[in-house]
Amino acid sequence: MKALVQRVTEGSVTVDGQVIGSIGKGLVILFGAGRGDSEKDVDYLAEKCANLRIFEDAAGKMNLSLLDIGGEALVISQFTLYGDCRKGRRPGFSDAADPAEAEQFYEHFLTKIAQAGVRNVQHGKFGADMKVKIFNDGPVTFMLESRGGVGV
Repeated sequence: MKALVQRVTEGSVTVDGQVIGSIGKGLVILFGAGRGDSEKDVDYLAEKCANLRIFEDAAGKMNLSLLDIGGEALVISQFTLYGDCRKGRRPGFSDAADPAEAEQFYEHFLTKIAQAGVRNVQHGKFGADMKVKIFNDGPVTFMLESRGGVGV
């Protein structure tokens, strides 16, 4: 499982011309599920996203988490995180989870990150054509993967 985590000053997602989710200071999380992933992977990534210390403290050091700052999260499903571009010119997606399973993992991630204490969790619409505005702060961006994670 993968999560591309971006520290933002604000973010929003639009579907069919309507804003369906927006946040202020916090994280935009692009979430992708892969073949062989489990709920344990979801749990690991939700906890990691909520507690990753990537916000600056008073001394300007990345020492505070999303929970510490009372930040918000905008979570977008993003199967293209599993795009394999090593061969040819067109990405392959054979490593991505099938859509039905990926949607279940996405919904579980939304629940788990809220349960971790994130005060406002907004989201896109699974499988929809979305327009995402991301005001990356820093820019600060990290790729998190559950495989190889402690306890996964």
